[in-house]
Amino acid sequence: MTVLTSTDESIVPRLEAAAHQVQRAHKAAAGVIYGQDTVIERTLITLLSGGHALLIGVPGLAKTLLVDTLGKVLGLDAKRIQFTPDLMPSDIIGAEVLEESASKSRSFRFIKGPIFTQLLMADEINRASPKTQSALLQAMQEHHVTVAGQRHDIPSPFHVLATQNPLEQEGTYPLPEAQLDRFLLQIDVTYPDLAAERRMLYSTTGTEERRLETILTAGELMAIQRLVRQIPVPDKVVEAILTLVRSARPGTEADAEVERYIAWGPGPRASQALMLAVRAKALIDGRLAPSVDDVIELAEPVLKHRMALKFAARADNQDLAGIISRLAAKAG
Repeated sequence: MTVLTSTDESIVPRLEAAAHQVQRAHKAAAGVIYGQDTVIERTLITLLSGGHALLIGVPGLAKTLLVDTLGKVLGLDAKRIQFTPDLMPSDIIGAEVLEESASKSRSFRFIKGPIFTQLLMADEINRASPKTQSALLQAMQEHHVTVAGQRHDIPSPFHVLATQNPLEQEGTYPLPEAQLDRFLLQIDVTYPDLAAERRMLYSTTGTEERRLETILTAGELMAIQRLVRQIPVPDKVVEAILTLVRSARPGTEADAEVERYIAWGPGPRASQALMLAVRAKALIDGRLAPSVDDVIELAEPVLKHRMALKFAARADNQDLAGIISRLAAKAG
């Protein structure tokens, strides 16, 4: 059990108030998006951690609706970019145009692209060329873009929720490892269960309009993000994070399974992501500190996109989910 010091105790009322607000936001989103509670929770974990998420799922599973809904519930300005093979970097970040004034003097003016928002949906991100994909990289990591040598800051907070179709790979460009590592979580969006799909069927084909309540403002979300970073983490949780991430890398600390099946493993950014994610998970659940169970639960979404299988794994019918699950059980 984590013992809070007198200094830590001062954040308890703020943690409780923040947890109540986030739980209301979760409930509001779940009232629109049926059967995807885990997806909503993990997306909220990403946002509360100040990160970006990669949503993997077939079309029609409400990924676009998720972004639109969370934008309204969290009081964020949300925009969507449909990634296509002919999309150019300037279509994302903007471009300079030459303007002529009434006095005939000419000057360049920067016209901002859709990346200048607080919640950006990059729909089917792997359909654009690597050059266009990389246009997101600087903004995702540094929260600004550079055009013609001039720096332009992205609004705060800034989060990217990118989607990919796991089935249709014709005409796609796999994301480079450097960009994959920028995503805090990979969230797998699966089919809803029977009860949720039945509820969805009645709700979306009738005349009733779904109304969303704005629970937070952008400023309140940023305050909660700062609060998440102040949540104390027990030593045993820190050790579980380090043990898990380091054991997933081929090398001196890896077991025989990792050496045989893993081509490359997660870097230190994975440890940072897991540390933030378990704190956000604790806040959402209304707890004052994360547990080892949180590390085990979030191991797959944090590590899956930061690891690659060798051919031997495919030959032996091994997948990343199974390997990560076994590593997490050992770390716990």
